[in-house]
Amino acid sequence: MTATRLRELMDDDVVFAPGVWDGLSARLAEQAGFPALCASGFAISAALGLPDAELYTMSENLDAVRRIIETSDLPVIADIDTGYGNAVNAARTARRFAAAGVAAVFMEDQESPKRCPICVGDPVPVISLEEAAGKIRAVRDAVGDRLVVIARTDTAGEEALGRAEAYAAAGAEMIMPVTKTFAGVDDWARCRERAGVPLMATLTASTWVERDFTPEVLREVGVRLALLPTQILLSATGAMRETLRRLESGEPPAEVSADALPHHDFVDLIGFADIERAQEKYLPVAGA
Repeated sequence: MTATRLRELMDDDVVFAPGVWDGLSARLAEQAGFPALCASGFAISAALGLPDAELYTMSENLDAVRRIIETSDLPVIADIDTGYGNAVNAARTARRFAAAGVAAVFMEDQESPKRCPICVGDPVPVISLEEAAGKIRAVRDAVGDRLVVIARTDTAGEEALGRAEAYAAAGAEMIMPVTKTFAGVDDWARCRERAGVPLMATLTASTWVERDFTPEVLREVGVRLALLPTQILLSATGAMRETLRRLESGEPPAEVSADALPHHDFVDLIGFADIERAQEKYLPVAGA
């Protein structure tokens, strides 16, 4: 069970999981040596050409997660947004993701449709503590220990501390404050103490947590799972935009390609050799 593998990894040390959105990004992250993957809702939305505002459906998210799992054997932590409805909807969502083979899911306490809090200026609207705790209980009852259930709060300060405590009591195995939840490291440590369960952090690009949360700090404040949700996406997007700019400007394609990954290297990393070996093993020899 992938949830058990993830729990064992977290028992040893902080687990870093980069944000991926498809088979190629998952394959690259696994080849880089990461122990786990985050199916980033921000990145999956972007791959559809959409902002992270819960514009895609549960099924579209699940399809993307399945493609990631098909490509990689690593434990996958999946973003299930608000659970796509009330407690009954969230329970069904969690069962579907568990059946797909994910190791963990994280769900936020925003009103649906959610909005990425680092992309909007105002505080995002959240549901009541009682409703949010009920959704967590429903998810836990639906999946048992088949998933690491992670509760995210988009509130701040004292309210966030109270919600963390309540969500852990409702069955959350980990608590996920967002980058706007607390203003400093000490508050993260207080959250760990109040909740009584480990924390998950998102080291989102260009945020204070990305800058200040070194591995040592993560251990000190009780973080066991650290996501890198946007670094790969932003890097890839910048590289693609620059390549397209150069091509559109009339620069010879051969010069542009000279600065890119060589074709033969891409063929190797995407697994053509494995397919060739399988064909030789299972397909009849031509002309035999």
